[in-house]
Amino acid sequence: MQTLGEIKEKVQDYVGKFNALRSEIARVIVGQREIIEGSLLALMADGHVLLEGVPGLGKTLLMRTLGETMGLDFARVQFTPDLMPADIVGTNVIVEGEGGERIFQFRRGPVFTNLLLADEINRATPKTQSALLESMQERQATVGGVTYPIDGVFFVLATQNPLEMEGTYPLPEAQLDRFIFKLVIGYPTHSELVEVLRRTTAEVVPHAQRILTPDELTEMRRLVRQVIIAQHVEDLAADLVLKTHPETEGAPESVRKYVRYGASPRGAQAMVLTAKARALLAGRYNVSTGDLIAVAKSSLRHRIILNFEGEAEGLRTDSILDDVLDSIAATSKTIKRGEVEPSRL
Repeated sequence: MQTLGEIKEKVQDYVGKFNALRSEIARVIVGQREIIEGSLLALMADGHVLLEGVPGLGKTLLMRTLGETMGLDFARVQFTPDLMPADIVGTNVIVEGEGGERIFQFRRGPVFTNLLLADEINRATPKTQSALLESMQERQATVGGVTYPIDGVFFVLATQNPLEMEGTYPLPEAQLDRFIFKLVIGYPTHSELVEVLRRTTAEVVPHAQRILTPDELTEMRRLVRQVIIAQHVEDLAADLVLKTHPETEGAPESVRKYVRYGASPRGAQAMVLTAKARALLAGRYNVSTGDLIAVAKSSLRHRIILNFEGEAEGLRTDSILDDVLDSIAATSKTIKRGEVEPSRL
């Protein structure tokens, strides 16, 4: 049983390390504070991130910088229509043994790393996209009937370009559900763009210093799962997910009219885990309703499937979630109206 003093010490240590990580990454990445924070929250919750944004906004640099700050291995896979599953997980090759006999030997693919950047994941065929499913969920890869574990930290950041849809294969629901967050990266402001030019065109390009060890990251992840969550906050998570389903009594009109399938139970799990990581960042050992609301959109926006009418109207799932949050606030006794604000993540 931990004493109150030990808990406070662990929480303060978490806050210090998280802020140090964020500050060190910000020395290299200009702006994008919400994306950095969202990626770190997902990493602390032991999840994966789908990042949507146009090319050239620093997605590769973000992953490489994460690796530098924690001493983690980094691999990048450019997804293309001709990419095969074996190009990701690896394959068996024939080699000559010591006695001259020929044997099969497994050559590991880029998935056997700590940080994997799946660049433009929606350009690969569904067969290749699904090669990541087992690795993301179960931290292992099966080739030729043999299962190989992926040891240590494993974090996937997949990107997709929202503008160019020609020649792409939209991610199926099962693949989308593996991502704990979907983050939308915006274009830099004028001042941020000027700072990007200064940092990237100078004689010396900044690089991040190591802040954490993999063992320290593992300990921070363990602390996240120990954070206390009250019954009424768990009820809120369940209500948020259920009200994204059109058949649920009390679901908003927009959900009943435009949604084909609502969020899965993994959506509730994603909200609770990332809300715990956010609570610790605020120096608390318990999850508040505000923590849950802050991560709701990032956790659920990719888990809601619009029907034909919703797609024809050009609706965004974020607007559906706004209606869900407003509906929750209007009927809940534990949420103040002011807590329901557009999420920064």
